[in-house]
Amino acid sequence: MKNLFIYLTFIGLIGLLFSCEKDETKVVMLTNPIAPTIQTVPNLTLKRTSGNDTLVFVGTAVDPGFQASATYFLEACVKGNNFKDAVLILSSIKPTALKITVSDLNGIFLKKFPADQVSSVDIRLRSVLVVDAGTGALGTSNKPFEYSSEIKNANVTVYGLPRLDLIGSGIDQKIESALGDGKYAGVVKLDKTKAFTLKDPDSNVVYGTTGGKLAVNGTAITPTDNGWFNFVANTQDLTFTMDAYMIGLVGSATPNGWDSPDTKMDYHAQSGTWRITTDLIDGEIKFRLNDGWAWNLGGTPDRLVVDAGNLAVTAGNYTIVLTITNPKSVKGEVGGSCTITKN
Repeated sequence: MKNLFIYLTFIGLIGLLFSCEKDETKVVMLTNPIAPTIQTVPNLTLKRTSGNDTLVFVGTAVDPGFQASATYFLEACVKGNNFKDAVLILSSIKPTALKITVSDLNGIFLKKFPADQVSSVDIRLRSVLVVDAGTGALGTSNKPFEYSSEIKNANVTVYGLPRLDLIGSGIDQKIESALGDGKYAGVVKLDKTKAFTLKDPDSNVVYGTTGGKLAVNGTAITPTDNGWFNFVANTQDLTFTMDAYMIGLVGSATPNGWDSPDTKMDYHAQSGTWRITTDLIDGEIKFRLNDGWAWNLGGTPDRLVVDAGNLAVTAGNYTIVLTITNPKSVKGEVGGSCTITKN
């Protein structure tokens, strides 16, 4: 029995030793992590008749030498511009099948490249890798690791969109039909003192309203309030909607703190971004829609997620640019990215 006891004790010590060694296993990053790649680029001669088709960019994940979580950004720029003024196509946590419809991609490319012409475009897949958070060291949320694929060059042709111009709204603005099917949409700034009509510049037909519906040569449309709206019009069934769509800053760093009204941002149609230059104090901020919490973005500038944490700022004057990549994102999903620049 004594020998058996000694033998079992010896076995237990060996198990404890191996357990300790396992507990001390450390993650080691490769000296030269393997960057993501773009394996295939779809045909980028975009056609309105194929607007509902889905394009797929196929990539591979970054490999730092261990299982890592990363966010991927598919970006494009004019050939040779070194992505100094890049346009974001989409972002995802899975690079193996990056999907976007022809009409959505066309709308994005129209912000950067001329319509109905062939443009030479550089495309890359950029990965942002956060190893740990909260320490302030390289690889944390404030100083993430970034690795980009080799540049792929492609010929891109985008199609111009049919549009309706807002006449009388006080500023030059329009709504567009992504599929050329009589359904128009856009984010517009309205003033309830400025009634407006919708003019088709191709046919010179002017739409107003009668009985709450669109009507050719109808009375001017009067906005219900001031601010930014998602305006949708259908010239086939003669319907239209105006839904408030105002993005603002909220948080302890803003003038009203966590209370409404938020500090409103302005929409730039050409770039598809929301922008503001404003003074902030030491504290935190988030982005949210229409002064409510139904849809809000937080997290880190490169990866804004619905219902994620607040972004910390120090006192100063800032220029903030927000790109919403997925307006239909839900809790836990990536909804956009931003730049926060201290002036």
